[in-house]
Amino acid sequence: MIISASRRTDIPALYSDWFFLRLSEGFAYVRHPMHPRRVYRVSLLPENVDGFVFWTKNPLPMLDRLHLLSAYPYYFQFTLTPYGSDVEANLPSKEDAILPAFLRLAEKVGPERIIWRYDPILLNAKYTPEAHLEAFDRLARRLSGYAKQCTISFLDFYPKIARAVEPLRLFPIPDEAKIRLAGQISAVAAEYGIAVTACAESLDLSAWGVGKACCVDGRIFEQITGMPYKKDKDKGQRPECRCVPSVDIGAYNTCTHGCRYCYANYSATSTRKNAGNFRPDSPLLCGTVSTQDVVTERKAESARLTQISLFE
Repeated sequence: MIISASRRTDIPALYSDWFFLRLSEGFAYVRHPMHPRRVYRVSLLPENVDGFVFWTKNPLPMLDRLHLLSAYPYYFQFTLTPYGSDVEANLPSKEDAILPAFLRLAEKVGPERIIWRYDPILLNAKYTPEAHLEAFDRLARRLSGYAKQCTISFLDFYPKIARAVEPLRLFPIPDEAKIRLAGQISAVAAEYGIAVTACAESLDLSAWGVGKACCVDGRIFEQITGMPYKKDKDKGQRPECRCVPSVDIGAYNTCTHGCRYCYANYSATSTRKNAGNFRPDSPLLCGTVSTQDVVTERKAESARLTQISLFE
């Protein structure tokens, strides 16, 4: 199975000690987000993992331990935006820490194994389309040669983030504005050898040079391993999502970056409590297993194709 680490929290930045200990012990526990008494045991043994997809805004805590992943195929989804602490409250300096970390990661693993995420795009009096274009040009220039693909998305106004984003006084983004800005970003990216795709976007932006993103992508693992992977859609994701199936080992309300737009952190109180309960030696991220929990093995079908059809 492909392991997502994680759409729900930033494991590389905040919980890398836990992750590498889980890797050494060969398994992790994951609490079901809708049925909290159900706990799954997820195997992390090399023979059971088809690949890792790491989602992060700051991979610095992992950079000196990437050799521990030598038995696994993996790549990174790396979010790098121009937002300040008004939007992303607790991140280190983009200029002094995050950008250099991106460059170091690319030098270690190669630009083919890093997807730069410029998302979500939000608009207000400060972050105007013109400001985004200027910021994107500046970042793309720095990342030229270190990134080959960039994924964009426009902010989805989930009800659970309404209170968090209220101080930003956001502008709605009509389809015409999305099309115009996406096309302009794509044109800038092309100057630096970077292809642009859009994540879970219902609009067809292909005429403006923007493809449809597949964030958990079997094709990338094929390039890494030389083996064929399945291309089936993950039925648990949004209709517009093109990701292949994966198993997430993260937990909601555990990320302390303080990003106002984050759908995975919808309770500041729970986030503080969960982060305070973090123990690197626990099989379960930010918590422990009690006698009332029911632990079962998480079964999953391999993402790899063991046989190639003669008719493909």
